[in-house]
Amino acid sequence: MSARYQVVGTTAVEISASIESGIRAAALAPGAPLPAVRALAAQLAVSPATVARAYRELRQRGLVVTAGRHGTRVRPRPPVAARRSALRPPAPGLRDLSLGEPDARLLPPLGAHLAGLAADAGPPVGYATAGVLPELAVVARERLAADGVPAAELTLTGGALDGIERLLGAHLRPGDAVAVEDPGWANLLDLVAALGLRPIGVPVDDDGPLVGGVRAALAAGARALIVTSRAQNPTGAAVSAGRAEELRALLAGRSDLLLIEDDHAAELARVPLHPLAGATPTWAFVRSVSKPFGPDLRLAVLVGDETTVARVAGRARIGAGWVSTVLQRLVLSLWRDPATARLVDDAAASYERRRAALVDALAGHGLAAHGRSGINVWLPVTDETGALTALRDAGWAVAPGALYRIAGPPGLRITVSPLDEAEIPALAGAVARAVRPAPSGGFTA
Repeated sequence: MSARYQVVGTTAVEISASIESGIRAAALAPGAPLPAVRALAAQLAVSPATVARAYRELRQRGLVVTAGRHGTRVRPRPPVAARRSALRPPAPGLRDLSLGEPDARLLPPLGAHLAGLAADAGPPVGYATAGVLPELAVVARERLAADGVPAAELTLTGGALDGIERLLGAHLRPGDAVAVEDPGWANLLDLVAALGLRPIGVPVDDDGPLVGGVRAALAAGARALIVTSRAQNPTGAAVSAGRAEELRALLAGRSDLLLIEDDHAAELARVPLHPLAGATPTWAFVRSVSKPFGPDLRLAVLVGDETTVARVAGRARIGAGWVSTVLQRLVLSLWRDPATARLVDDAAASYERRRAALVDALAGHGLAAHGRSGINVWLPVTDETGALTALRDAGWAVAPGALYRIAGPPGLRITVSPLDEAEIPALAGAVARAVRPAPSGGFTA
């Protein structure tokens, strides 16, 4: 814990509030260790049970994580905003390959589409008439049907993670167990923690979640299973036809399980979709537009069984209300534009070239990396902290695997979207000097 920040309080509520205040002020940085329960109890002259209650409340709200002998730490991305003035800017001259964002140079331009909307604004939308635009629903269903996803019931959410949050809230309660990929999307792991849910890690290989891992999670009481269809973050895994068939057989008829599929990459994935949609009576499939068309386009199409979609749409109606119809019309314009489709396809091809080139270059140094689809490459390593430090000293920033893991072994996530192809040999050489080869054969130890 920072020597500059002292936790105060004599009750569990006061202690937890003091720690939260430290996180907001960035005096307790993401990943910062907190004192051991007995040490803090002695410092504050309270009982260990009082401190344990404070830590438990913070853990249930997703602000801290307890990792056995590693003690209690602030989560890498706790669900409380820190003061912007306290956030550290990136080091000058450092090539940042850690963010996981699409290449801004390859995003479709929006100007002509926005101008078209302005020229044909139509009548104002009122509270009583807002909702999913029928014409957008038609095109969305066509696009999903082309990939074999049933889409009779459809609604919209403010992006993929918003959709997943609404789905979990519609079916689960704090304390319920959720099966998630391990390694898996860091934002999702943070969301699960913030909702007070209990994650159960499911190991992943290039073809998606391992069937044995899903079976074990079900036996451990998982109430929901979240699967990334393609471009899995951080590993690039994509559910293969064979893996989908095995998973569908395992999940068939599980009326006690909510199945959520996340197809966030959509058109950028460049591998066929093999959906699990409908394998369980309670299911949902979420497809975002942010990766192909731009992160600022906060819209995702959500389809599923009638009850699930009705719950998500009904809860939105008494909260946010609807996804802006201006945004819906913009997305519809992009979907209908052949020139935009060509730009997205060109971007997907560019990511594929860069991703494959980096995997091949690392293989040339004896390093077995993974990246079947998407914009990221996952590299298992033996010493995550040492590799990160050495790469930073060499001018490269990559994401630590600890952000994405529950129980899996260490690794590094490298995002290829900021890379130019000419830089890949130099990066691969720097990575090779920074790490020792780790055992190949998947993402499990």
